[in-house]
Amino acid sequence: MAVMGVPRFRRFFRAAAGLDVDRDDLKRYSDFVNDKIYDMFLIAQAHAQANGRDIVEPWDLPVTKGLQESIHQFERLDEEIELQPLLDQLAARPPLDRAPSEEAEARLPRLAGGLSLALARTIRTVDPEAAAVHTVQWERAFHVFDLLL
Repeated sequence: MAVMGVPRFRRFFRAAAGLDVDRDDLKRYSDFVNDKIYDMFLIAQAHAQANGRDIVEPWDLPVTKGLQESIHQFERLDEEIELQPLLDQLAARPPLDRAPSEEAEARLPRLAGGLSLALARTIRTVDPEAAAVHTVQWERAFHVFDLLL
């Protein structure tokens, strides 16, 4: 991730959940977003295949009500932080057997934003007293997402 993006991500985590992150945290965060988007597209591929399609459509993505709400909240928060251009780069298209439609691919940055907000707030929920995010909080939050996504 570009060095110029680090201050924006720090500001995002502070605004989203009152958490301080550092450069090393952002590498973990980046890996998390890419892993979860990949996981979501694996399920989307299965949905497309089950419906006899060769391409993944947006409705194939397993977006829950909570994630959809996080996407909307992220969009409102991002108006101040302007993180979206960085997420456009971060949310790279995962390798798939079935290609995503243009509309599905265009949703990747929004998914990354919703996952980002949900992650920050999950860390805050897992450890309400944390001021900064440490390895144990990252691991706990990642475990929660692994159980659910």
